[in-house]
Amino acid sequence: MTLAICLSLLIGLLLGLLGGGGSILTVPMLVYVLKLDPKIAVVISLVVVGTSSLIAIIPHARRGFVCWKSGFFFGLAGMPGAYSGGRLAAYFSGDVLMVLFGVVTLVTGIAMLRISPASTTLPAMGEEPRACPLRTAYLQVLFDGFFVGLLTGLVGVGGGFLIVPALTILVGLPMQAAIGTSLLVIAMNALAGLGGYANHVSIDLELTAVITGCAVTGSILGGILSKRISTKVLRRSFGMFVLLVAGYVLHQSLTMAMLTSLINLLARHIEFLLGVATLALGLAFFRLGQWIHRHDNSISNFNH
Repeated sequence: MTLAICLSLLIGLLLGLLGGGGSILTVPMLVYVLKLDPKIAVVISLVVVGTSSLIAIIPHARRGFVCWKSGFFFGLAGMPGAYSGGRLAAYFSGDVLMVLFGVVTLVTGIAMLRISPASTTLPAMGEEPRACPLRTAYLQVLFDGFFVGLLTGLVGVGGGFLIVPALTILVGLPMQAAIGTSLLVIAMNALAGLGGYANHVSIDLELTAVITGCAVTGSILGGILSKRISTKVLRRSFGMFVLLVAGYVLHQSLTMAMLTSLINLLARHIEFLLGVATLALGLAFFRLGQWIHRHDNSISNFNH
C-alpha cells in the first residue's frame, strides 16, 4: 500500500506539471501493484485523474493559462465519446482492455517524444500571459475531442498528451495555455467516462478515496512547480518511461487466451466492424481530398 501511495503522489505530480500523463501510470499501478480487476482499475483511474485535474487547474487558472471557452468546447465534444467508451468497455474482457491500454500508452509515449513545443517553460507569476485565440476550428476540435474522449472512457486514459498537442495545433493555444486548458478537458472526459462505467462496475470507495487524496496532493505540488521546471525535459524523460510501461503491459497482456477472446469478440460483431471500417475509409478519403486541395492551391498560388 505504501508503494501505491507513493505512485499516487507521482500521478498527481505529473498532472500538475504537464497537464496529463497521470492516468498512464494509474491503471498499471492498480492492476499490477494492487492486483485489481482491469475494469475496476479503469473506473478508479477516472475518479483519480478527474479529481486531480480539477485541483491541478487552480494554479494554472490563477496565472491566466486556462482558456475556458476552448476547453469547454473541446471537453463537451469529448464527453459523449467518453461515455460511449465507458459503455463499450462492457463488451470487452479485462485482458483485451489491458492490451488496448498498452497500445494507447505506446502511441502516447511515441507522441510525447516527438512533440517539440515552441515554449517549454511557464512565465513567472508577474508576467503577462498570451491571450487565448478568438477563433476556433470548431469542426476539427469536435472530431478530435470526441476521439480523445472515446479513449478516455474505454481504457481510463485521461488523454492529456493527446489533448495538449490538439489544443496547440487545432485551437492555436500556446503550450502554457494548452497545458492548463487540458486539465479542464481531462476532468470533463473523466466524468463522462465514469458515467459510462457506472451501470456495470462497482469500486472500493475507501481505496479510491485514499489514492485520490494522494494524487490530489501531488497535483497541487505539480501545479506549484510547473512554473519553475522545463516541461520539455520532463516530457522527454517521462515519454521514455511511458514506453517502458507500454512494453510491460503488452508483455503481460498479450496471451493466446486473450487473442482467442478477441477473435471471438470480433467474429460476433462483424457487421459493426464493417460499419466502422467504412466510416474510417470515408474519413480517410475526406482527409486525402483536403490535402490534395491544399497542395494544389499552394502550387497554384506559387505559380501566380
